[in-house]
Amino acid sequence: MASTAADPAQTGLVLGYNGVHPFAKVSITDRSSVQDLLRTLLDPLEPFFSPLKARVRCPGATAVRFDQTASEVEGLCRPLWGLACLLAGGGDYRGTQWWIDGIRAGTDPDGPEFWGFPRDNDQRMVEMCPLGYALAVAPGIWGGLDERERGNVEAWLGNSINEKNMPNTNWLWFRVFANLGLKKQGGKFSQERLDADIEHLNTFYRGDGWSNDGPEGIHQMDYYSSSFAIHFLQLLYAKLAGGDEPERAEEFKRRAQMAALDLAHYYDEEGRSIPFGRSVGYRFAMVSFWGALAYAGVELPAPLTWGMVKGIVLRHLRWWQTQHDMWSPSGTLTIGYSYPNMYMAENYNSPGSPYWACLAFICLAVPETHPFWTSSEESHWTVIPKIKALKQPGHIMSNLGGHCMLLSSGQACSYPMKGTHAKYGAFAYSSSYAYSVPPGLFTLEQYALASQLGLSDDGGEYWKTRRLSTSQLISRGDDNNKTPVLESLWTPFPDVQIKTYLLPPTPKTPNYHLRVHRIAAGRTVLTADGAFAISNERTPDGRYLDLYDAAKGEGTRPKLIGNYDASTPEAWASGAEGAFAVSKGAVGIRALEGSELRSATLVNADPNSNLVESRTTIPTLQGEVAAGQTVWFVSAIYAKPSGPGVKREEYLSGWEGVPEVPAWLREEMGV
Repeated sequence: MASTAADPAQTGLVLGYNGVHPFAKVSITDRSSVQDLLRTLLDPLEPFFSPLKARVRCPGATAVRFDQTASEVEGLCRPLWGLACLLAGGGDYRGTQWWIDGIRAGTDPDGPEFWGFPRDNDQRMVEMCPLGYALAVAPGIWGGLDERERGNVEAWLGNSINEKNMPNTNWLWFRVFANLGLKKQGGKFSQERLDADIEHLNTFYRGDGWSNDGPEGIHQMDYYSSSFAIHFLQLLYAKLAGGDEPERAEEFKRRAQMAALDLAHYYDEEGRSIPFGRSVGYRFAMVSFWGALAYAGVELPAPLTWGMVKGIVLRHLRWWQTQHDMWSPSGTLTIGYSYPNMYMAENYNSPGSPYWACLAFICLAVPETHPFWTSSEESHWTVIPKIKALKQPGHIMSNLGGHCMLLSSGQACSYPMKGTHAKYGAFAYSSSYAYSVPPGLFTLEQYALASQLGLSDDGGEYWKTRRLSTSQLISRGDDNNKTPVLESLWTPFPDVQIKTYLLPPTPKTPNYHLRVHRIAAGRTVLTADGAFAISNERTPDGRYLDLYDAAKGEGTRPKLIGNYDASTPEAWASGAEGAFAVSKGAVGIRALEGSELRSATLVNADPNSNLVESRTTIPTLQGEVAAGQTVWFVSAIYAKPSGPGVKREEYLSGWEGVPEVPAWLREEMGV
């Protein structure tokens, strides 16, 4: 559908009290409607272009680890992912000329809005990737420049990046696309550098379709391994360069086919992805892999169908349409997830950074005759297993109990990222109950230990959690009933060693998973074992939850007490009784072994610690392990989310059906 003249309600968009973004109003049914959805993202950027259009200063005067100019280059180039995909698929946009003018001005070394040539490891290198892709697939951009201006683009995009050092990560793909974009338009580029980068990137490949985001010694397989960068760009490369390099293209497609059967487990029936790892502020980019499969002409592996792939993508976009708080008052994307949140932000998240989300619109470059568009939407959960162990990322995936969940061990970011222990070191991640990050580093309320075990040697002021660990996937049980189990070894203090086992839900107890810790303490430590975080707002008025009332179908047990009087007896229960909270579904935790050493309570987490819910509480088991003591803690973690067909009175229906401690574990524990 051709775009119309500028709509004043959108170009001057102001989201006031109860304002609803145009993004939420699009009825997503087909390719044309997804084109319209993209336009609602691009329109609000118009007032924030610089005079010559080379920079976009998105609202939010927050600093990042790179300079302000690079931040504003992000603001221009990241939305280009969406625009380029729209144009590549034959669509149009009223503001296309803004980007052509911006590229012209930004690459002019004599102009007032010149972007500046990149230095080593410069953020500008990242933004060269969408620019390179746009040049490759949207000829009108290159065609809109004269000979001198094309030379400027060649100098900025090709020559400068080929001479500089880059991080030994997925960034190398960005240089590949800088060269590829020039190559596709007959510009000056380096085939030698392009080939060398791809060959080095191939050393990140670990098998089963999975690539690591870095060399040996790093275990980081998050959405960068799939939708944000590596698989996504491999598939784009296979499409654009496959005619000249058929063997390389086929290898990239083969990896994607294998990975697809694993990655399908990260998306639930309601369209949500499991938030895991860094950069989840890129939001709907988490489904980019699936559109790229169609774009690259990959033959889907059985039993997946194009209707299932289409369903993953469109349901995901529809879920984001329900997240009304993720916008600035002027209609631009904010730093955050379901709402603006700087606590979760990485030090590279500028106000323009969230527009990496536009990768999701690669599906618009897919022809309307492709079965991705012509198929009816289907659910992939009718054909893939409910429990699956994934060797490469070190995950056990589950879709029992009303949500998609992954159990995780062994992953860690290679550098000291803010909240890295929460983004990679938590034990469980859920599509319904997002992870929480620490808004401060003083007491449990600020650490917000959702799905984490914290240990303190100073009486509870500062807490250490799992960050670095060695791990392995094992299989336990008798020959007729084998269960995948994750084992990890970690050392929060030099003289405190912990072995943790993670066991997935079973059909018999679908709302529980088991978490087991063997703690050998060389010093006295307090422990805090947290369940999932859940919304801490009662239905009538949004105030904090009261004591559980079965008639109302919400509340907590024991009583939720404020941050400053948690020593009140009514705030505690025995470890065996456990603690739970009921609001948007129910979450809880109870001790199966080691219950005499632990008590249950509700931690009133600091606001804005969770990615999805701004006010949360975390059912938690707390106890002490004395110096010289070795103990076993076995915790059963409960989760039953709200959702279609789930009645409020059913939220706690599985709470009393506590899982048994497996015989093999009892034998190892000696009980």
